[in-house]
Amino acid sequence: MDRSRPLALLIAAALTLPGVTALSSAARAADADLARNGGFESGLDGWTCSAGTTVNSPVRSGGSALQATPAGADNARCAQTVTVKPDSAYTLSGYVRGAYVYLGASGTGTTDVSAWTQSAPTWQQLTTTFRTGPSTTRVTIYTHGWYGTGAYHADDISLIGPGGDTAQPPAAPTGLKTGAVTSSSVALSWSPVPGATGYAVYRDGAKAQTVSGTSATLGGLSPSTAYGFQVTAVNEAGESAKSATVTATTTAGTGGPVQLPAHALVGYLHASFANGSGYTRMADVPDSWDVIDLAFGEPTSVTSGDIRFDRCPVTECPNVESDADFKAAIKAKQAAGKKVLISIGGQNGQVQLTTTAARDAFVTSVSKIIDEYGLDGLDIDFEGHSLSLNADDTDFKNPKTPVIVNLISAVQTLKAKYGDDFVLTMAPETFFVQLGYQYYGTGQWGGQDPRAGAYLPVIHALRDDLTLLHVQDYNSGPIMGLDNQYHSMGGADFHIAMTDMLLTGFPVAGNAGNVFPPLRPDQVAIGMPASTNAGNGHVPPAEVTKTLDCLTKRTNCGSYATHGTWPALRGLMTWSINWDRYSGWEFQRTFDGYFG
Repeated sequence: MDRSRPLALLIAAALTLPGVTALSSAARAADADLARNGGFESGLDGWTCSAGTTVNSPVRSGGSALQATPAGADNARCAQTVTVKPDSAYTLSGYVRGAYVYLGASGTGTTDVSAWTQSAPTWQQLTTTFRTGPSTTRVTIYTHGWYGTGAYHADDISLIGPGGDTAQPPAAPTGLKTGAVTSSSVALSWSPVPGATGYAVYRDGAKAQTVSGTSATLGGLSPSTAYGFQVTAVNEAGESAKSATVTATTTAGTGGPVQLPAHALVGYLHASFANGSGYTRMADVPDSWDVIDLAFGEPTSVTSGDIRFDRCPVTECPNVESDADFKAAIKAKQAAGKKVLISIGGQNGQVQLTTTAARDAFVTSVSKIIDEYGLDGLDIDFEGHSLSLNADDTDFKNPKTPVIVNLISAVQTLKAKYGDDFVLTMAPETFFVQLGYQYYGTGQWGGQDPRAGAYLPVIHALRDDLTLLHVQDYNSGPIMGLDNQYHSMGGADFHIAMTDMLLTGFPVAGNAGNVFPPLRPDQVAIGMPASTNAGNGHVPPAEVTKTLDCLTKRTNCGSYATHGTWPALRGLMTWSINWDRYSGWEFQRTFDGYFG
Protein backbone atom coordinates (compact mmCIF):
# COMPACT_ATOMS: atom_id res chain seq x y z
CA MET A 1 0.00 0.00 0.00
CA ASP A 2 1.40 3.39 -1.01
CA ARG A 3 1.00 5.71 1.99
CA SER A 4 3.17 8.50 0.53
CA ARG A 5 0.72 9.53 -2.21
CA PRO A 6 -1.57 11.77 -0.06
CA LEU A 7 1.47 13.62 1.32
CA ALA A 8 2.86 14.06 -2.17
CA LEU A 9 -0.42 15.57 -3.40
CA LEU A 10 -0.52 18.05 -0.51
CA ILE A 11 3.06 19.15 -1.17
CA ALA A 12 2.37 19.53 -4.88
CA ALA A 13 -0.68 21.66 -4.14
CA ALA A 14 1.21 23.78 -1.64
CA LEU A 15 3.95 24.53 -4.14
CA THR A 16 1.39 26.23 -6.43
CA LEU A 17 0.77 28.92 -3.79
CA PRO A 18 2.63 32.23 -4.02
CA GLY A 19 5.66 32.53 -1.77
CA VAL A 20 6.04 28.80 -1.13
CA THR A 21 9.38 27.39 -2.17
CA ALA A 22 10.31 23.78 -2.86
CA LEU A 23 11.76 21.67 -0.08
CA SER A 24 15.38 20.75 -0.50
CA SER A 25 16.25 17.17 -1.43
CA ALA A 26 18.02 16.81 1.91
CA ALA A 27 14.89 17.83 3.82
CA ARG A 28 12.76 15.37 1.86
CA ALA A 29 15.23 12.56 2.51
CA ALA A 30 15.13 13.27 6.23
CA ASP A 31 11.34 12.90 6.30
CA ALA A 32 11.16 9.14 5.59
CA ASP A 33 9.03 6.37 7.05
CA LEU A 34 11.57 3.77 8.19
CA ALA A 35 9.12 1.15 9.46
CA ARG A 36 9.00 -1.88 7.19
CA ASN A 37 5.53 -3.22 6.40
CA GLY A 38 3.96 -0.97 9.01
CA GLY A 39 0.52 -1.64 7.55
CA PHE A 40 0.99 -5.44 7.70
CA GLU A 41 -0.02 -5.71 4.06
CA SER A 42 2.75 -8.28 3.55
CA GLY A 43 1.81 -10.46 6.52
CA LEU A 44 4.41 -10.32 9.28
CA ASP A 45 7.29 -9.58 6.90
CA GLY A 46 9.84 -7.46 8.77
CA TRP A 47 8.30 -8.21 12.17
CA THR A 48 9.17 -10.76 14.83
CA CYS A 49 6.10 -11.69 16.88
CA SER A 50 5.74 -14.04 19.82
CA ALA A 51 2.02 -14.65 19.23
CA GLY A 52 0.86 -12.60 16.26
CA THR A 53 -0.88 -13.04 12.93
CA THR A 54 -2.47 -10.81 10.29
CA VAL A 55 -6.22 -10.47 9.83
CA ASN A 56 -8.48 -8.86 7.24
CA SER A 57 -10.84 -7.41 9.84
CA PRO A 58 -10.71 -5.12 11.69
CA VAL A 59 -8.28 -2.96 9.70
CA ARG A 60 -7.72 0.78 9.82
CA SER A 61 -6.59 1.05 6.21
CA GLY A 62 -5.55 -1.28 3.44
CA GLY A 63 -6.45 -4.95 3.62
CA SER A 64 -4.60 -6.24 6.69
CA ALA A 65 -3.77 -5.48 10.30
CA LEU A 66 -1.92 -7.19 13.13
CA GLN A 67 -3.78 -9.31 15.66
CA ALA A 68 -1.77 -10.57 18.63
CA THR A 69 -2.99 -12.46 21.68
CA PRO A 70 -1.18 -12.39 25.05
CA ALA A 71 -1.20 -15.68 26.94
CA GLY A 72 0.43 -16.75 30.18
CA ALA A 73 3.79 -15.00 30.55
CA ASP A 74 3.74 -13.84 26.91
CA ASN A 75 2.55 -10.28 26.23
CA ALA A 76 2.37 -10.93 22.45
CA ARG A 77 5.18 -8.57 21.51
CA CYS A 78 5.81 -7.73 17.84
CA ALA A 79 9.02 -5.89 17.03
CA GLN A 80 11.40 -4.91 14.26
CA THR A 81 14.84 -3.34 14.26
CA VAL A 82 15.36 -0.23 12.13
CA THR A 83 18.55 1.45 10.92
CA VAL A 84 18.70 5.07 12.11
CA LYS A 85 21.11 8.01 12.25
CA PRO A 86 22.91 8.99 15.46
CA ASP A 87 21.81 12.12 17.32
CA SER A 88 18.58 12.49 15.31
CA ALA A 89 14.92 13.07 16.14
CA TYR A 90 12.22 10.48 15.36
CA THR A 91 8.45 10.22 15.68
CA LEU A 92 6.89 6.80 16.24
CA SER A 93 3.18 6.50 15.55
CA GLY A 94 0.60 3.77 15.07
CA TYR A 95 -3.04 2.88 15.47
CA VAL A 96 -4.24 0.28 17.96
CA ARG A 97 -7.40 -1.37 19.27
CA GLY A 98 -7.85 -3.28 22.50
CA ALA A 99 -7.04 -3.01 26.19
CA TYR A 100 -3.61 -2.07 27.51
CA VAL A 101 -1.87 -1.82 24.15
CA TYR A 102 1.65 -0.40 23.98
CA LEU A 103 3.77 1.17 21.23
CA GLY A 104 7.40 1.95 21.95
CA ALA A 105 11.06 2.09 20.99
CA SER A 106 14.08 0.58 22.73
CA GLY A 107 17.82 0.82 22.18
CA THR A 108 17.54 4.54 21.40
CA GLY A 109 20.82 5.37 23.12
CA THR A 110 19.04 8.02 25.18
CA THR A 111 15.69 7.43 26.89
CA ASP A 112 13.60 4.54 25.64
CA VAL A 113 9.99 5.60 25.14
CA SER A 114 6.51 4.12 24.90
CA ALA A 115 2.90 5.19 24.60
CA TRP A 116 -0.10 3.12 25.66
CA THR A 117 -3.83 3.10 26.00
CA GLN A 118 -5.89 1.53 28.74
CA SER A 119 -8.85 0.94 26.46
CA ALA A 120 -9.34 1.49 22.74
CA PRO A 121 -12.63 -0.04 21.53
CA THR A 122 -12.04 1.66 18.16
CA TRP A 123 -8.82 2.61 16.38
CA GLN A 124 -6.77 4.99 18.51
CA GLN A 125 -3.52 6.65 17.49
CA LEU A 126 -0.49 6.33 19.77
CA THR A 127 2.46 8.65 19.21
CA THR A 128 5.80 9.17 20.92
CA THR A 129 9.09 10.84 20.05
CA PHE A 130 12.73 10.20 20.86
CA ARG A 131 16.22 11.29 19.93
CA THR A 132 18.93 8.77 19.19
CA GLY A 133 22.21 8.73 21.06
CA PRO A 134 25.51 9.96 19.56
CA SER A 135 26.51 6.44 18.44
CA THR A 136 23.11 4.78 17.93
CA THR A 137 22.57 3.27 14.49
CA ARG A 138 19.81 0.74 15.20
CA VAL A 139 16.58 1.05 17.18
CA THR A 140 13.91 -1.55 17.92
CA ILE A 141 10.28 -0.48 17.60
CA TYR A 142 7.58 -2.66 19.10
CA THR A 143 3.98 -3.09 20.08
CA HIS A 144 2.56 -5.43 22.69
CA GLY A 145 -0.48 -6.09 24.84
CA TRP A 146 -0.75 -7.01 28.48
CA TYR A 147 -0.84 -10.40 30.17
CA GLY A 148 -4.24 -12.08 30.04
CA THR A 149 -6.13 -9.13 28.55
CA GLY A 150 -7.16 -10.71 25.26
CA ALA A 151 -6.24 -9.97 21.67
CA TYR A 152 -5.20 -6.53 20.47
CA HIS A 153 -4.86 -5.07 16.96
CA ALA A 154 -2.33 -2.69 15.42
CA ASP A 155 -2.09 -1.03 12.01
CA ASP A 156 -0.33 1.79 10.14
CA ILE A 157 2.79 1.88 12.32
CA SER A 158 5.35 4.43 11.14
CA LEU A 159 8.72 5.72 12.25
CA ILE A 160 9.41 9.13 10.73
CA GLY A 161 12.95 10.50 10.69
CA PRO A 162 16.25 10.40 8.81
CA GLY A 163 17.26 7.03 7.41
CA GLY A 164 20.48 5.38 8.50
CA ASP A 165 23.49 4.77 6.33
CA THR A 166 23.22 2.11 3.65
CA ALA A 167 23.91 -1.29 5.14
CA GLN A 168 27.20 -2.99 4.36
CA PRO A 169 28.00 -6.70 4.32
CA PRO A 170 29.41 -7.87 7.65
CA ALA A 171 33.06 -8.55 8.34
CA ALA A 172 34.53 -12.00 7.75
CA PRO A 173 34.12 -14.34 10.75
CA THR A 174 37.09 -15.09 12.99
CA GLY A 175 37.83 -17.80 15.51
CA LEU A 176 36.76 -20.70 13.30
CA LYS A 177 37.69 -23.98 14.99
CA THR A 178 36.77 -27.63 14.91
CA GLY A 179 35.00 -29.53 17.66
CA ALA A 180 33.99 -33.18 17.71
CA VAL A 181 35.26 -35.15 14.71
CA THR A 182 33.84 -38.56 13.78
CA SER A 183 34.26 -40.84 10.80
CA SER A 184 31.40 -39.04 9.03
CA SER A 185 31.07 -35.55 10.57
CA VAL A 186 32.97 -32.49 11.78
CA ALA A 187 31.61 -29.94 14.27
CA LEU A 188 32.59 -26.29 13.73
CA SER A 189 32.19 -23.10 15.74
CA TRP A 190 33.26 -19.48 15.34
CA SER A 191 32.94 -16.06 16.92
CA PRO A 192 29.78 -13.99 16.29
CA VAL A 193 30.01 -11.13 13.77
CA PRO A 194 28.24 -7.85 14.59
CA GLY A 195 25.45 -7.13 12.12
CA ALA A 196 25.32 -10.68 10.73
CA THR A 197 21.92 -12.32 10.35
CA GLY A 198 23.29 -15.72 9.33
CA TYR A 199 26.34 -17.66 8.22
CA ALA A 200 27.32 -19.88 5.29
CA VAL A 201 29.67 -22.82 5.83
CA TYR A 202 31.98 -23.94 3.02
CA ARG A 203 33.60 -27.33 2.62
CA ASP A 204 36.58 -27.44 0.27
CA GLY A 205 35.42 -24.19 -1.34
CA ALA A 206 31.80 -25.21 -1.95
CA LYS A 207 28.89 -23.93 0.13
CA ALA A 208 27.67 -26.85 2.23
CA GLN A 209 25.25 -25.38 4.78
CA THR A 210 23.63 -22.16 5.96
CA VAL A 211 22.90 -21.53 9.64
CA SER A 212 21.68 -18.70 11.85
CA GLY A 213 23.97 -19.38 14.83
CA THR A 214 27.71 -19.65 15.32
CA SER A 215 28.07 -23.42 15.09
CA ALA A 216 27.38 -26.18 12.59
CA THR A 217 27.96 -29.90 12.19
CA LEU A 218 28.70 -31.10 8.67
CA GLY A 219 27.79 -34.72 8.08
CA GLY A 220 27.95 -37.16 5.20
CA LEU A 221 31.76 -37.13 5.16
CA SER A 222 34.04 -40.02 4.27
CA PRO A 223 36.23 -41.77 6.87
CA SER A 224 39.96 -40.98 7.06
CA THR A 225 39.59 -37.96 4.76
CA ALA A 226 41.00 -34.42 5.14
CA TYR A 227 38.61 -31.50 4.59
CA GLY A 228 39.03 -27.73 4.56
CA PHE A 229 36.32 -25.51 6.07
CA GLN A 230 35.56 -21.79 5.86
CA VAL A 231 32.62 -19.68 6.96
CA THR A 232 31.13 -16.36 5.81
CA ALA A 233 28.75 -13.94 7.52
CA VAL A 234 25.66 -12.63 5.74
CA ASN A 235 23.09 -9.90 6.22
CA GLU A 236 20.60 -8.04 4.05
CA ALA A 237 23.46 -6.24 2.27
CA GLY A 238 25.30 -9.37 1.19
CA GLU A 239 27.95 -11.89 2.16
CA SER A 240 31.33 -11.27 3.77
CA ALA A 241 34.69 -12.52 2.62
CA LYS A 242 35.51 -16.07 3.70
CA SER A 243 37.20 -16.75 7.00
CA ALA A 244 40.58 -18.35 7.33
CA THR A 245 40.52 -22.07 6.52
CA VAL A 246 40.62 -24.75 9.18
CA THR A 247 41.25 -28.38 8.31
CA ALA A 248 40.09 -31.60 9.90
CA THR A 249 40.57 -35.25 9.08
CA THR A 250 37.71 -37.61 9.82
CA THR A 251 38.46 -40.69 11.88
CA ALA A 252 38.78 -44.17 10.44
CA GLY A 253 35.84 -45.47 12.45
CA THR A 254 35.40 -49.07 13.52
CA GLY A 255 33.22 -50.46 10.81
CA GLY A 256 31.45 -47.28 9.78
CA PRO A 257 27.91 -46.07 10.42
CA VAL A 258 24.83 -48.22 9.92
CA GLN A 259 24.12 -48.52 6.23
CA LEU A 260 20.78 -47.05 5.22
CA PRO A 261 19.62 -45.67 1.89
CA ALA A 262 20.29 -41.97 1.36
CA HIS A 263 16.56 -41.45 1.95
CA ALA A 264 14.77 -44.01 4.08
CA LEU A 265 11.14 -44.84 4.81
CA VAL A 266 10.51 -45.96 8.39
CA GLY A 267 7.30 -47.60 9.61
CA TYR A 268 5.89 -49.33 12.67
CA LEU A 269 4.43 -52.81 12.18
CA HIS A 270 1.69 -53.89 14.58
CA ALA A 271 3.33 -57.15 15.59
CA SER A 272 1.74 -57.73 19.00
CA PHE A 273 -1.79 -56.46 18.28
CA ALA A 274 -4.10 -55.82 15.34
CA ASN A 275 -5.71 -52.48 16.16
CA GLY A 276 -8.49 -51.37 13.80
CA SER A 277 -6.17 -51.58 10.82
CA GLY A 278 -5.81 -55.35 10.80
CA TYR A 279 -2.74 -57.54 10.99
CA THR A 280 -0.04 -57.34 8.30
CA ARG A 281 2.34 -60.27 7.92
CA MET A 282 6.05 -59.45 7.85
CA ALA A 283 6.42 -61.06 4.41
CA ASP A 284 3.65 -58.79 3.06
CA VAL A 285 5.44 -55.53 3.97
CA PRO A 286 6.40 -53.89 0.63
CA ASP A 287 10.06 -53.38 -0.26
CA SER A 288 9.68 -49.58 0.05
CA TRP A 289 9.98 -49.83 3.83
CA ASP A 290 13.66 -49.56 4.81
CA VAL A 291 13.30 -49.71 8.60
CA ILE A 292 10.55 -51.81 10.18
CA ASP A 293 9.87 -51.24 13.89
CA LEU A 294 8.09 -54.10 15.65
CA ALA A 295 5.42 -52.61 17.93
CA PHE A 296 5.84 -53.19 20.81
CA GLY A 297 8.03 -54.63 23.52
CA GLU A 298 6.44 -53.78 26.88
CA PRO A 299 7.53 -54.14 30.54
CA THR A 300 6.11 -56.65 32.98
CA SER A 301 5.57 -53.64 35.28
CA VAL A 302 6.33 -49.94 34.96
CA THR A 303 9.55 -50.08 37.00
CA SER A 304 10.73 -53.67 36.44
CA GLY A 305 12.82 -52.98 33.33
CA ASP A 306 11.89 -56.51 32.21
CA ILE A 307 10.73 -56.17 28.58
CA ARG A 308 8.62 -58.81 26.86
CA PHE A 309 7.63 -59.10 23.22
CA ASP A 310 4.46 -61.14 22.73
CA ARG A 311 3.30 -61.66 19.18
CA CYS A 312 -0.33 -61.07 18.29
CA PRO A 313 -2.52 -64.04 19.32
CA VAL A 314 -4.52 -65.82 16.65
CA THR A 315 -7.76 -64.90 18.43
CA GLU A 316 -7.03 -61.24 17.67
CA CYS A 317 -5.05 -61.74 14.46
CA PRO A 318 -6.51 -64.72 12.54
CA ASN A 319 -3.95 -64.34 9.73
CA VAL A 320 -0.90 -64.19 12.01
CA GLU A 321 2.04 -66.25 10.73
CA SER A 322 3.93 -68.82 12.80
CA ASP A 323 7.06 -67.86 14.72
CA ALA A 324 9.14 -69.77 12.19
CA ASP A 325 7.60 -67.91 9.24
CA PHE A 326 7.91 -64.60 11.08
CA LYS A 327 11.62 -65.13 11.73
CA ALA A 328 12.19 -66.32 8.17
CA ALA A 329 10.48 -63.18 6.83
CA ILE A 330 12.73 -61.02 9.03
CA LYS A 331 15.81 -62.71 7.57
CA ALA A 332 14.47 -62.18 4.05
CA LYS A 333 13.99 -58.47 4.76
CA GLN A 334 17.52 -58.20 6.12
CA ALA A 335 18.90 -60.00 3.07
CA ALA A 336 17.23 -57.29 0.98
CA GLY A 337 19.02 -54.58 3.00
CA LYS A 338 16.16 -53.72 5.36
CA LYS A 339 16.51 -53.16 9.11
CA VAL A 340 14.08 -54.73 11.58
CA LEU A 341 14.04 -53.35 15.14
CA ILE A 342 12.18 -53.99 18.36
CA SER A 343 10.35 -50.85 19.49
CA ILE A 344 10.06 -50.51 23.26
CA GLY A 345 7.22 -48.61 24.92
CA GLY A 346 4.41 -47.11 22.90
CA GLN A 347 1.30 -45.50 24.30
CA ASN A 348 0.60 -48.28 26.79
CA GLY A 349 4.12 -49.45 27.60
CA GLN A 350 5.33 -47.13 30.36
CA VAL A 351 9.00 -47.84 31.17
CA GLN A 352 10.73 -46.23 34.15
CA LEU A 353 14.25 -47.47 34.89
CA THR A 354 14.31 -46.08 38.42
CA THR A 355 17.06 -48.40 39.70
CA THR A 356 20.24 -49.99 38.43
CA ALA A 357 18.51 -53.36 38.84
CA ALA A 358 15.81 -52.22 36.41
CA ARG A 359 18.53 -50.96 34.08
CA ASP A 360 20.26 -54.35 34.08
CA ALA A 361 16.97 -56.18 33.58
CA PHE A 362 16.27 -53.93 30.59
CA VAL A 363 19.60 -54.82 28.99
CA THR A 364 19.15 -58.54 29.60
CA SER A 365 15.55 -58.75 28.40
CA VAL A 366 16.01 -56.54 25.32
CA SER A 367 19.10 -58.56 24.37
CA LYS A 368 17.03 -61.74 24.60
CA ILE A 369 14.41 -60.34 22.19
CA ILE A 370 17.04 -59.14 19.73
CA ASP A 371 18.81 -62.49 19.79
CA GLU A 372 15.66 -64.60 19.53
CA TYR A 373 14.36 -62.84 16.43
CA GLY A 374 17.72 -61.87 14.94
CA LEU A 375 16.92 -58.13 15.00
CA ASP A 376 19.12 -55.24 13.92
CA GLY A 377 18.61 -52.99 16.91
CA LEU A 378 16.35 -50.97 19.15
CA ASP A 379 13.76 -48.20 18.81
CA ILE A 380 13.01 -46.21 21.98
CA ASP A 381 9.38 -45.08 21.97
CA PHE A 382 9.02 -44.01 25.61
CA GLU A 383 5.81 -42.01 26.01
CA GLY A 384 3.50 -40.81 28.77
CA HIS A 385 5.29 -40.74 32.13
CA SER A 386 8.26 -42.92 31.23
CA LEU A 387 10.69 -39.99 31.28
CA SER A 388 10.61 -36.98 33.58
CA LEU A 389 13.19 -34.79 35.28
CA ASN A 390 13.82 -34.30 38.98
CA ALA A 391 13.55 -30.74 40.25
CA ASP A 392 17.34 -30.34 40.59
CA ASP A 393 18.03 -31.74 37.09
CA THR A 394 18.48 -28.54 35.08
CA ASP A 395 21.36 -29.27 32.66
CA PHE A 396 20.57 -31.61 29.77
CA LYS A 397 24.30 -32.16 29.22
CA ASN A 398 24.76 -33.53 32.74
CA PRO A 399 21.56 -35.33 33.76
CA LYS A 400 20.98 -36.54 37.33
CA THR A 401 17.53 -38.16 37.27
CA PRO A 402 17.78 -41.98 37.64
CA VAL A 403 15.27 -42.83 34.88
CA ILE A 404 17.34 -40.71 32.47
CA VAL A 405 20.80 -41.82 33.59
CA ASN A 406 19.85 -45.50 33.69
CA LEU A 407 18.28 -45.43 30.22
CA ILE A 408 21.41 -43.83 28.76
CA SER A 409 23.60 -46.41 30.47
CA ALA A 410 21.42 -49.30 29.30
CA VAL A 411 21.50 -48.21 25.66
CA GLN A 412 25.25 -47.65 25.78
CA THR A 413 25.67 -51.18 27.11
CA LEU A 414 23.54 -52.60 24.27
CA LYS A 415 25.49 -50.61 21.70
CA ALA A 416 28.80 -51.89 23.10
CA LYS A 417 27.49 -55.45 23.08
CA TYR A 418 26.28 -55.49 19.47
CA GLY A 419 28.84 -53.15 17.94
CA ASP A 420 28.76 -50.65 15.09
CA ASP A 421 26.01 -52.42 13.17
CA PHE A 422 23.55 -51.87 16.03
CA VAL A 423 20.70 -49.64 14.82
CA LEU A 424 19.41 -47.13 17.39
CA THR A 425 16.34 -45.01 16.71
CA MET A 426 14.07 -42.89 18.90
CA ALA A 427 10.48 -41.71 18.48
CA PRO A 428 9.75 -39.12 21.17
CA GLU A 429 6.76 -36.81 21.18
CA THR A 430 7.22 -33.06 20.62
CA PHE A 431 6.47 -32.44 24.31
CA PHE A 432 9.70 -34.20 25.24
CA VAL A 433 11.92 -32.52 22.63
CA GLN A 434 10.91 -29.28 20.90
CA LEU A 435 8.95 -28.01 23.91
CA GLY A 436 12.37 -27.83 25.58
CA TYR A 437 12.97 -24.61 23.64
CA GLN A 438 10.55 -22.94 26.07
CA TYR A 439 10.45 -25.22 29.11
CA TYR A 440 12.80 -27.75 30.67
CA GLY A 441 11.65 -29.88 33.57
CA THR A 442 10.00 -28.14 36.48
CA GLY A 443 11.66 -24.84 35.57
CA GLN A 444 13.68 -22.31 37.48
CA TRP A 445 10.87 -21.56 39.93
CA GLY A 446 9.13 -24.94 39.84
CA GLY A 447 5.57 -25.70 38.85
CA GLN A 448 6.19 -26.81 35.26
CA ASP A 449 5.52 -30.30 33.96
CA PRO A 450 8.71 -32.29 34.79
CA ARG A 451 8.41 -34.17 31.48
CA ALA A 452 9.02 -31.03 29.39
CA GLY A 453 12.13 -31.58 27.27
CA ALA A 454 12.97 -34.81 29.14
CA TYR A 455 14.21 -36.63 26.03
CA LEU A 456 16.90 -34.00 25.36
CA PRO A 457 19.54 -35.45 27.73
CA VAL A 458 18.96 -38.93 26.27
CA ILE A 459 19.31 -37.75 22.67
CA HIS A 460 22.35 -35.65 23.50
CA ALA A 461 24.20 -38.36 25.41
CA LEU A 462 23.60 -40.92 22.65
CA ARG A 463 23.91 -38.65 19.60
CA ASP A 464 27.12 -40.33 18.39
CA ASP A 465 25.38 -43.73 18.50
CA LEU A 466 22.02 -42.50 17.22
CA THR A 467 21.01 -43.78 13.79
CA LEU A 468 17.71 -41.93 13.49
CA LEU A 469 15.56 -39.53 15.49
CA HIS A 470 11.99 -39.36 14.20
CA VAL A 471 9.96 -37.16 16.51
CA GLN A 472 6.22 -37.82 16.41
CA ASP A 473 4.89 -34.68 14.73
CA TYR A 474 1.37 -35.79 15.61
CA ASN A 475 -0.97 -35.97 18.61
CA SER A 476 0.73 -32.74 19.64
CA GLY A 477 -0.39 -29.42 21.03
CA PRO A 478 0.91 -26.13 19.59
CA ILE A 479 4.70 -25.84 19.88
CA MET A 480 6.79 -22.67 19.62
CA GLY A 481 9.33 -22.74 16.80
CA LEU A 482 12.59 -20.86 16.39
CA ASP A 483 10.62 -17.94 14.92
CA ASN A 484 9.00 -17.58 18.36
CA GLN A 485 5.61 -18.34 16.84
CA TYR A 486 3.35 -21.18 17.90
CA HIS A 487 2.85 -23.86 15.26
CA SER A 488 -0.04 -26.31 15.17
CA MET A 489 -0.56 -29.63 13.45
CA GLY A 490 -2.37 -29.96 10.15
CA GLY A 491 -0.01 -28.54 7.54
CA ALA A 492 3.53 -28.46 6.23
CA ASP A 493 4.38 -25.48 8.45
CA PHE A 494 4.29 -27.61 11.60
CA HIS A 495 6.60 -30.29 10.21
CA ILE A 496 8.99 -27.71 8.77
CA ALA A 497 9.25 -25.75 12.01
CA MET A 498 9.67 -28.84 14.20
CA THR A 499 12.34 -30.37 11.96
CA ASP A 500 14.18 -27.05 11.59
CA MET A 501 14.64 -27.04 15.36
CA LEU A 502 16.37 -30.43 15.29
CA LEU A 503 18.66 -29.47 12.41
CA THR A 504 19.49 -25.98 13.70
CA GLY A 505 19.69 -26.59 17.42
CA PHE A 506 18.10 -24.36 20.04
CA PRO A 507 18.70 -22.77 23.46
CA VAL A 508 17.06 -24.95 26.09
CA ALA A 509 14.42 -23.09 28.10
CA GLY A 510 15.53 -19.92 26.33
CA ASN A 511 18.99 -20.03 27.86
CA ALA A 512 21.45 -18.87 25.18
CA GLY A 513 24.29 -20.36 27.21
CA ASN A 514 22.77 -23.85 27.17
CA VAL A 515 22.18 -24.80 23.55
CA PHE A 516 21.02 -28.21 22.33
CA PRO A 517 23.32 -28.79 19.33
CA PRO A 518 21.87 -29.68 15.93
CA LEU A 519 21.69 -33.25 14.75
CA ARG A 520 23.13 -34.29 11.40
CA PRO A 521 20.47 -34.32 8.67
CA ASP A 522 21.15 -38.00 7.98
CA GLN A 523 20.09 -38.68 11.59
CA VAL A 524 16.65 -37.08 11.19
CA ALA A 525 13.42 -38.41 9.74
CA ILE A 526 10.03 -36.70 10.03
CA GLY A 527 7.29 -38.57 11.90
CA MET A 528 3.81 -38.34 10.40
CA PRO A 529 0.59 -40.38 10.76
CA ALA A 530 -0.17 -42.51 7.72
CA SER A 531 -3.85 -41.57 7.63
CA THR A 532 -6.58 -39.77 9.55
CA ASN A 533 -7.29 -43.06 11.33
CA ALA A 534 -3.70 -43.34 12.53
CA GLY A 535 -3.51 -40.18 14.62
CA ASN A 536 -4.24 -36.48 14.90
CA GLY A 537 -2.18 -34.27 12.62
CA HIS A 538 -2.42 -36.22 9.35
CA VAL A 539 -1.56 -34.11 6.30
CA PRO A 540 -2.35 -34.90 2.64
CA PRO A 541 0.42 -35.82 0.17
CA ALA A 542 0.72 -32.25 -1.12
CA GLU A 543 1.68 -31.05 2.38
CA VAL A 544 4.23 -33.86 2.72
CA THR A 545 5.78 -32.73 -0.56
CA LYS A 546 5.84 -29.09 0.59
CA THR A 547 7.60 -30.16 3.78
CA LEU A 548 10.31 -32.04 1.91
CA ASP A 549 10.72 -29.28 -0.70
CA CYS A 550 11.28 -26.67 1.97
CA LEU A 551 13.72 -28.66 4.10
CA THR A 552 15.77 -30.23 1.30
CA LYS A 553 15.57 -27.51 -1.38
CA ARG A 554 14.38 -24.37 0.48
CA THR A 555 11.50 -23.98 -1.96
CA ASN A 556 7.74 -24.14 -1.40
CA CYS A 557 8.28 -23.10 2.22
CA GLY A 558 5.23 -21.03 2.92
CA SER A 559 5.35 -18.69 5.91
CA TYR A 560 8.15 -20.35 7.91
CA ALA A 561 11.75 -19.43 7.08
CA THR A 562 14.14 -22.30 7.77
CA HIS A 563 17.65 -21.76 9.12
CA GLY A 564 19.30 -23.94 6.52
CA THR A 565 18.88 -26.37 3.64
CA TRP A 566 19.38 -30.09 4.22
CA PRO A 567 19.32 -32.24 1.08
CA ALA A 568 20.73 -35.11 3.17
CA LEU A 569 17.59 -35.25 5.36
CA ARG A 570 17.16 -38.99 5.90
CA GLY A 571 13.46 -39.35 5.19
CA LEU A 572 10.06 -40.07 6.73
CA MET A 573 8.62 -42.18 9.53
CA THR A 574 4.99 -43.12 9.93
CA TRP A 575 2.58 -44.70 12.35
CA SER A 576 2.04 -47.14 10.87
CA ILE A 577 2.64 -49.66 8.10
CA ASN A 578 -0.68 -51.29 8.98
CA TRP A 579 -2.63 -48.04 8.77
CA ASP A 580 -0.95 -47.18 5.50
CA ARG A 581 -2.00 -50.52 4.05
CA TYR A 582 -5.53 -49.90 5.35
CA SER A 583 -5.54 -46.57 3.46
CA GLY A 584 -4.24 -47.92 0.16
CA TRP A 585 -0.52 -47.23 0.77
CA GLU A 586 -0.92 -43.47 0.27
CA PHE A 587 2.03 -42.56 2.53
CA GLN A 588 4.34 -45.10 0.92
CA ARG A 589 3.40 -43.89 -2.56
CA THR A 590 4.08 -40.28 -1.56
CA PHE A 591 7.56 -41.19 -0.33
CA ASP A 592 8.34 -43.29 -3.41
CA GLY A 593 7.06 -40.57 -5.71
CA TYR A 594 9.27 -37.94 -4.10
CA PHE A 595 12.54 -39.81 -3.62
CA GLY A 596 12.16 -42.30 -6.46
